[in-house]
Amino acid sequence: MRPTLPAAAALALTALSAAADPAHPVTYHTLEVEGVPVFYREAGPAEAPVLLLLHGFPSSSHMFRDLIPELADSFHIIAPDYPGFGQSGAPVRADFGTLAQTMTALTEGLGLTSYTLYMQDYGGPVGMRMAVQHPDRINGLIFQNATIHVEGWSPDVVAQFAPFWAERTPETEAPLRQFLTAETTRWQYEHGSTRTDRLSPDAWLSDQAGLDRPGNDAIQLDYLWSYQDNVASYPAWQDYLAAERPRTLIVWGKNDPFFTMNAVTGLQNLLPNAETRLYEAGHFALETHTPEIAAAIRDVMAH
Repeated sequence: MRPTLPAAAALALTALSAAADPAHPVTYHTLEVEGVPVFYREAGPAEAPVLLLLHGFPSSSHMFRDLIPELADSFHIIAPDYPGFGQSGAPVRADFGTLAQTMTALTEGLGLTSYTLYMQDYGGPVGMRMAVQHPDRINGLIFQNATIHVEGWSPDVVAQFAPFWAERTPETEAPLRQFLTAETTRWQYEHGSTRTDRLSPDAWLSDQAGLDRPGNDAIQLDYLWSYQDNVASYPAWQDYLAAERPRTLIVWGKNDPFFTMNAVTGLQNLLPNAETRLYEAGHFALETHTPEIAAAIRDVMAH
């Protein structure tokens, strides 16, 4: 039986962050989208430009808990949890095509007709699918440690995924199961960070609580299997960026163990007018550099 993922006790929902801007508090909602309960955080004036925050693996909208109050006076912010993550329900199908369709349906259910996409990790393939399908809805793109180039991957990570994508068996799946362990989840946050005193354990404990729910391992492995479809789509996404040249901001933790600086170079070659801000941070740069990233978003996108 497919597991349900109840919106229960796994998160400490950030009352402290919401208090940072009492004029624009963060509110919490769930909308049924194509039969799946999708949880999202919302803040900011309804008439302001929309900023859609698309999280990575193995996180949720929880990763934006500090960023949202920083920008809520200038943007109408929507930060969903993907099906299978955070407080959302289990997906009907755990693949990236379905995931992007669900996120698009969420925006349509909320009446959003244009938005800037903030894309981190999994947010890259989700957001690029949304952009290619509806280019008229895109006001801008923000890439944060999300690659659309094969050259942007760490060779060590490619070596882990290649046998699994070539043939899915219990043996090839076993190395990928390491991505679901508490040790790896914490490592993803700590590796490459230069401000370790700013790393909140709430981040990896929240993520791990989601990963450890009964049946969630199968969902996450299906997403990891589906990731090869993203790699196959890279040329089409590159063509879109080269042709459309949307307003783009690149904010990047330079010490990312998954997506290297070659990913940044690839984006810069496609988008020579993109603004780039680099930080001495790892894969989850927001954990340590929220004020700087928020300032960059204001500089580039809030006009």
